[in-house]
Amino acid sequence: MSTKPAAKPVRWLNPDEERAWRAYRRVMVAVSTGTTGDLAAIGLSEPDYEVLSTLSERPDQTSGLGEQADKMGWSRSRLSRHATRMEARGLLRRTPDPNDGRGCLLTLTAQGLAALEEAAPTHVESVRRHFIDRLDTEDFSAIERIARKLEEPTADS
Repeated sequence: MSTKPAAKPVRWLNPDEERAWRAYRRVMVAVSTGTTGDLAAIGLSEPDYEVLSTLSERPDQTSGLGEQADKMGWSRSRLSRHATRMEARGLLRRTPDPNDGRGCLLTLTAQGLAALEEAAPTHVESVRRHFIDRLDTEDFSAIERIARKLEEPTADS
């Protein structure tokens, strides 16, 4: 006798849902591929840029590793490994977190700030070229409306 619970019936996508899902994926891939390539050309990855830009907005340009990982949707261990590589490149500094014995603080270095200041014009131009300049006011409103819906927790979250 199996102890596995009975599987829920699969709710397959109808043709409209399938087209919408595939269109969403194509947009995400196209925009991400464009902006990733543009940042790579100046020596940064998308995660590098995200870490640098969010640290630059924080008081003392410092954030806890856990808080930063949550913001990026990453696990602490994944961000810790990435931060180690960024630290080796001189972009940030890691120090023990006095409030979390297992964690650390990430602090933007002068070199990291300089890299961000150099990359920001390229990044914003990339975002414009691959996303903003292709849309109009109605598109922005629709995207914001959709994003608000998708940010809400699901019933099984």
